Amino acid sequence: MTFARLPDLVNANDALVRRGRFLSTSFIVGIGDTDWLVEIDHGKIGAVIADPPLMTSAQFTIRASESAWSAFWHHLPRPGFHDIFAMTKSGAAVIEGDFHPLMANLRYFKELLAAPRAAG
Repeated sequence: MTFARLPDLVNANDALVRRGRFLSTSFIVGIGDTDWLVEIDHGKIGAVIADPPLMTSAQFTIRASESAWSAFWHHLPRPGFHDIFAMTKSGAAVIEGDFHPLMANLRYFKELLAAPRAAG
C-alpha cells in the first residue's frame, strides 16, 4: 500500500469524514526516510504530499520506521503495533508537536492512520 492512496481510503469513508467534519489541519507522517504531509479540510484529505519542503508547517508529526508502519497496517497487527500510542510506548514511533488537534480528534486520527489496514 502506498501512502499516497490515503485520500481515496479516507474520503470514501463517509462515517470517518463526518467524524472529522470540524477538523481542518495538517500533520506529517514519517515513514522511514520519507515524510508525508497530510492536509485535512473538514474531515476530508485534500492532499498527501511526499517529502514536503523543509519548514513546511504542520500541527504535529508521527514518525516510525517502514517496518513499524508495515506491522501497524497488517490486517491483524501484533501487540505493540495495534495502536499509535502502543508504538510510541515501545519506542517504535515518536509523536512530536502540538498534541491538541490529535487528542481532540483522537478517534478520527486513529481511524485515518489505520485506514490502510482495510486496503490490505
